[in-house]
Amino acid sequence: MKEQIEAVLETIRPALNADGGDVELVDVQDGVVAVRLMGACGACPSSTYTLKLGIERILKEKVPGVKEVEQVF
Repeated sequence: MKEQIEAVLETIRPALNADGGDVELVDVQDGVVAVRLMGACGACPSSTYTLKLGIERILKEKVPGVKEVEQVF
């Protein structure tokens, strides 16, 4: 599952990079994906929307078993 998540994050990464940010996979446990938003994305007021409406939605669509995405600092 971790490899599938990394592959999906690679497809998301260019959009984040375009805004000066990035995402790092920290851990996966029981369908809960922990990521770290970095660069401009880490301090952006819209980071919650990026995380839930962007990253989480896409991961749930593309990777079976993903239940939730959480941000870690």
